[in-house]
This record gives sequence, structure tokens and C-alpha cells, in this order.
Amino acid sequence: MPDRKDDMSIAPPAERPSTEAPDAETESPELEPLPAWVFPPKAGFVAEDLDRLRGIPAHTELIDGTLVFVSPQTNFHSLVIFLLESVLRQAIPADLRVRREMTVTLGKRQRPEPDLIVTRADGDLGLKQTTYQPDDVLLAVEVVSAESEIRDRERKPVLYAQAGIVHFWRIEEKDDRPVAYVYELDPATRTYALMGIHHDRLKVSVPFDVDIDLTEIDNL
Repeated sequence: MPDRKDDMSIAPPAERPSTEAPDAETESPELEPLPAWVFPPKAGFVAEDLDRLRGIPAHTELIDGTLVFVSPQTNFHSLVIFLLESVLRQAIPADLRVRREMTVTLGKRQRPEPDLIVTRADGDLGLKQTTYQPDDVLLAVEVVSAESEIRDRERKPVLYAQAGIVHFWRIEEKDDRPVAYVYELDPATRTYALMGIHHDRLKVSVPFDVDIDLTEIDNL
């Protein structure tokens, strides 16, 4: 952030901007009208609005009644999701499913989109389904990006825990490699307890047996 003195400094007379009205050649172009979905209804946005609004960007989330838009994905983010999804699909029992970038409706004004979820097979309601219920979700996974640090580290875990999602993984980047933070729900407090930090290898026995070589992103 620039020093406040710089913000308030006065340019010498020769450098002061002109106060004359701009001529036709230098006038700013007319701004495009904002899309209708930018303006929330009087009561604010609710979970169902993500299905009703037309023209909203892909992967828009609803957190605390506010629309959240994702930034362009990094290569690290994409590769980690691909690696985890590939191994999880091979490891899960027959009665579970892996879903990528699908929302979970946690409440009236909460509809986040984890990077990955593992759901119960009977939570699938057909090909036009756009969201899952927390009771159907066994594991939620977030791969942290620079723009999503606070949401992925603080707000989303709280929402997932309060909704009763038992398992949560947070994947961070350290020295160009993924580090996995594995959490399990304490049912008495509805908060997550850290069960382990995994650097090169993510091997756990709950919610099912899975062994992931995190260094494999180097070969993708």
C-alpha cells in the first residue's frame, strides 16, 4: 500500500490535471449496464437463487447470503484436484461417489462449492441435480488459492462442521508441493479437530482406506 503522504501530495502546477471539460475525442466510453443478478432482492440472496439467476458466472458460491465468484484457476489448484479425484474414485467403496465442484446446501443463505466431495450414492437425484445436502456428504475437500485463503481456512470449515460433515481436508501449497491438513468432526462441539498433517503421502483409514502420493503432481 503506498504511503499516505504520497496519496495526499500536491503535484506542482505544471503537473496538475486540467479541470477543463474533456473534448469529444477524450471522453470516457459509456459504461455497460450491470446485469440484473448483481442486485440482490430486498431479503437478500438465498440458496435457491443460484439455480434461478441467469447469467451468473460458473462456480458461483453463496456464503453468508453473498455471491462469491472464483478467480482463474492456477495450475497447482487444477493438478491437485485432478490427482485427489483420480485416487479417490479408485479407493471409495461401492456405495460412495466422488463429485467435483458441486455445491452443498448447508442452510438458507449458505451454498458453498467445495473443490471435491465424497457423497453417499443415494444422495444422487439424477443428471439435472445441482446441489447436495450435508447429510449426504461424507468428506469435503478444499484446495486453497491465494484469493480463497480466508474462506477455505476459516469460514468454510466452520460451515461444514456446523452442518455435520464429518471429514474435511484442506490442501495447501508449500514449496510447490501439496500439504494436506486432515480434520474430523467432534460431534459434541460441532467443530473440527486436526487429525494429521501430511506432506508427501496422504494415507488415512477414515472415512475409508486411501493412500495418495502427493508428489505425483510432478508427473501430471
